Amino acid sequence: MPLYVGLILAQAVYVFHFWVELVHLLEAAWGNPEALRLIFEASGQKAATPPTHLTETTIMLVVLGLIDVVMISNLLIMVIVGGYETFVSRMNLEGHPDQPEWLDHVNASVLKVKLATAIIGISSIHLLKTFINAENYSDKVLIAQTVIHIAFLLSAMGIALADRLLHPPGGEH
Repeated sequence: MPLYVGLILAQAVYVFHFWVELVHLLEAAWGNPEALRLIFEASGQKAATPPTHLTETTIMLVVLGLIDVVMISNLLIMVIVGGYETFVSRMNLEGHPDQPEWLDHVNASVLKVKLATAIIGISSIHLLKTFINAENYSDKVLIAQTVIHIAFLLSAMGIALADRLLHPPGGEH
């Protein structure tokens, strides 16, 4: 139980981070030079002179960062709710309007596949951010991130294949 409380606190940190970045983006859009500097630096961009306005690239990198935070938050929710339901105790959410649709058939195997696909989504967003901002990264970093992403893809495919072999469609789960 203390581990799940820790994950809930980590979720709170992600929510706070999301709002800080969103406020900085809005302030930069309204012309605040300090907010513009903060999001420019946070998005990993480098320039000899500080930016004077938002560019499409900066907006795209900040929005992808926000999407990344949301996807990681969704991953945390899956781990907190699905993990608690699977490994600790039933939450008795049957019939509740806020029950996630996947929760009624969650088990350790389903949870692993869902987590693997969530990690691939997060990795995809991170890789896209890196490629958009590629001029600020070395070839070694670009190749390493691509290889890591491919490793995540292959791992998820292996997990899904193992789940399919152990629990064929139409069979009892």
